Amino acid sequence: MSWPASDRYGMEPAPGCLGYVHDLLNTLSAGRPRQPDLLADLARARDWADRALATWSAVTGHPARQVVLDQDDVDQLRGFRDDLHERVTAGGTLDCATVVHTASASLCMGEDGRVRLAPRGTGWRYLASLALVTALEAQCAEVWCRLKTCRNPRCAIAFYDRSRNNSGVWHDVRVCGNAANLRAYRARQRGDLPA
Repeated sequence: MSWPASDRYGMEPAPGCLGYVHDLLNTLSAGRPRQPDLLADLARARDWADRALATWSAVTGHPARQVVLDQDDVDQLRGFRDDLHERVTAGGTLDCATVVHTASASLCMGEDGRVRLAPRGTGWRYLASLALVTALEAQCAEVWCRLKTCRNPRCAIAFYDRSRNNSGVWHDVRVCGNAANLRAYRARQRGDLPA
């Protein structure tokens, strides 16, 4: 199975269930050429949610929950996605004392004795809860900082940084990095930027 939003950019998804958050971020209209926003209307949002939850289920081994979305859910989910995208883009430089979104979750102990957080809610709230539970797990595993957005402002695709020292800034160096480096080189040649 594949993550529907990230696949359209030819991206290797973030590992495990973090691929869900990665995919939610990539529902945004981004890339070159611009891809459509998968949360722009109710039909697209429902299609994305169904496909993303099916992939999440395949990745985690947990049954996918049926989520019913209406237009208000789509508007709320789009706002959540945009706020999440802003925070990932900022890389932790925003005020951490401000609560932007909350979601319900429950603690569950499986037959194997492992305790996990389970998302709760209906509609967009369930999808947001799943994203926040996944983000918390990624933070605990110290891999959340590897989920980034491309530094190219014309692009903004979310990517998972697989570099050894977590120093990646472009979703694809050949596509965005070379173009930005060439622009900076030309600006230096013209004397617009310091060497």
